[in-house]
Amino acid sequence: MDESPDKLAPLILRKDEERRLLAGHLWIYSNEIDTARSPLKAYAPGQPVEVLSQRGQWLAHAYVNPHSLIAARVTSRQRACPLDGAELRRRLQAAADLRARLYPAPNYRWVYGESDGLPGLVVDRYGAIAVVQINTAGMERRRGEIVEALRSIGDLSGVLLRCDGDSRVLENLPSYVETGYGSVPAEVEIEENGIPFLVPLAAGQKTGWFYDQADNRLRGRPLLNSGTVIDAFCYAGAWGVNAALAGAARVICVD
Repeated sequence: MDESPDKLAPLILRKDEERRLLAGHLWIYSNEIDTARSPLKAYAPGQPVEVLSQRGQWLAHAYVNPHSLIAARVTSRQRACPLDGAELRRRLQAAADLRARLYPAPNYRWVYGESDGLPGLVVDRYGAIAVVQINTAGMERRRGEIVEALRSIGDLSGVLLRCDGDSRVLENLPSYVETGYGSVPAEVEIEENGIPFLVPLAAGQKTGWFYDQADNRLRGRPLLNSGTVIDAFCYAGAWGVNAALAGAARVICVD
């Protein structure tokens, strides 16, 4: 079922299997699909489709991976807004605009997958460098568009593709780490809550830094101001350093 520029292939669900989607869920499992009318082997990995109920009701835009238990991921609930190149760029721009309102410096998680309307994509920003994690066939299919949009929106000097996560195995995708654009240093310095850290990029964990824990580390300081603190699975020591600066008598980092 090859896609055409004007009409996307349908993905038809089994009887009553649209209930989860109508309740807000974003994943479609292989056992929810009417494989007699929509044989999964007929779709290419990452192919965009229109999701229909058994009765022909239009439900969503999605992309398919016939090799995965999560056989489709919703990309839009508006029929007029499929995730084409223009819409991809618009969502990346909207995510960047939101972070610019929240953070004083361009050091943040730029894209949080489904919450930014981009399932399977995670992007961390370190100033003029972006580190990209592509976890699904649908996003892998748009890799070039993603890199170009990030580069131009963020005025970036380098984009690193850290496409080596375990979830890619489930998507039947190869693992790789490579520079997608420009030049990327081995490590970068960031400042989090007033503390400087060195972040390894190509050799680090995932996209390099766990930005999603920054607020928790700040809130946790009053609890770490005495006694012995053990920072288990410490990685770059973000929690341990916060504990030391908060006044802990002793900090042990274990990785």
